[in-house]
Amino acid sequence: MYDYIKGIFTYKNASSKGYFVTIESNLTGYLYEVTQKDFNLLNDENAEVKMFTVLLHKEDKMSLCGFLKREERDMFNILTSVSGVGSKMALALINSFTVNDLVGFVLDENYKALTSAKGVGQKLAQKIILELKGKLNSSKDIDIPAISADDSELNGQNIEDARMVLLSLGYENNEIATAIKQATATIDKNSTAEEILKKSLQILSV
Repeated sequence: MYDYIKGIFTYKNASSKGYFVTIESNLTGYLYEVTQKDFNLLNDENAEVKMFTVLLHKEDKMSLCGFLKREERDMFNILTSVSGVGSKMALALINSFTVNDLVGFVLDENYKALTSAKGVGQKLAQKIILELKGKLNSSKDIDIPAISADDSELNGQNIEDARMVLLSLGYENNEIATAIKQATATIDKNSTAEEILKKSLQILSV
């Protein structure tokens, strides 16, 4: 329903229930639950903020989660699609790790790294790895033009693997093409798919 809301940061509040900020847009105050790191970044009251948004609809209430970075919002959506991972758990994971880290853990099947996040045990970490690896590869069924390695001498399959993950994270093909082109111009020709992906995510997050 919402992609993002641009408005004025009004105030924030932390409690045992989580970290919350209020953004005013068109005379309406929107209450967002955010990660601790985004909470700490929002300090200047009356500053304009662009908040990428997730609307949560439960049986007894509706609420909003917000993220200052689009890729973190998209990773939140992927994480909460895993059975057993609710909004609090997803926020904790995104607060503990960068999107690059999370994608890397999934691709490397490094479930032990995930257990360092609050509330994530070994069984849940293994489940997250198992389900997310399938979701991050699910875009291979989408029929869109492949990105060529061109003159970069990079492995074409590594580029394609990085592209598939970016598609799974919600980026448009034109955004991905631009980011990968910039990324491959600045990294070694022997770079792995994960290295291409990490560099592309850095470019997309700017």
